[in-house]
Amino acid sequence: MSYIAEEGTFLKRAHDTRNTAETRAFYTDWAETYDSDLTGEHDYVQPRRCADMLSRYLADRRAGILDIGCGTGLCGAALAEAGYGAIDGCDLTPGMLAKARETGVYRRLFEADLNVPPLDAADGAYDAAVAVGVFSFSLIHPDAIDEILRLLAPGAPLVIGVNAKFYAEGTLARKLDALKDAGRIERLTEEHGDHISSAGMTGWAIAVRTTSAVSG
Repeated sequence: MSYIAEEGTFLKRAHDTRNTAETRAFYTDWAETYDSDLTGEHDYVQPRRCADMLSRYLADRRAGILDIGCGTGLCGAALAEAGYGAIDGCDLTPGMLAKARETGVYRRLFEADLNVPPLDAADGAYDAAVAVGVFSFSLIHPDAIDEILRLLAPGAPLVIGVNAKFYAEGTLARKLDALKDAGRIERLTEEHGDHISSAGMTGWAIAVRTTSAVSG
């Protein structure tokens, strides 16, 4: 079924889902129609925005990138379109990972719950990471950024795409500010723009960069 067609409430249902089991079940059910629900006329532009932002701070198209909460692979596809060729992805939901595998753009895909670290990757394993549509009221908590930083090499950019309503709530911004004050990241830029055009949703694309103190 299409969650956009069903009373226009798929976004509300996604945001209302609270615990891990409910989240996994919801996205398993949605996996088959996720791409068609969000692309085309619905114009989920945040993956493209974040891929474009990453390209400003990561010139090496051979760099290893982790697509966090990769879902069906929309952001991975945008990264591949931008010329990147060494992309790994992780997600909570096996059904989403199965769809991501069909895109053919990922080197490795693995199941992960960022709210329950550690992830199955070594310290400093990646040259960059993206997290698009991951942080929200009901999905990944901002404290998960600590685990993301563990996976990144010093000087690696991290690009976060988030809807404006959640960013206005403040917990993500406060987490990023605390990491900056602790000397663990440099805040590069944040830009407001479209998120899902058909739903009238705006969002933020945010870029930070790790420092040599990422594991502190």
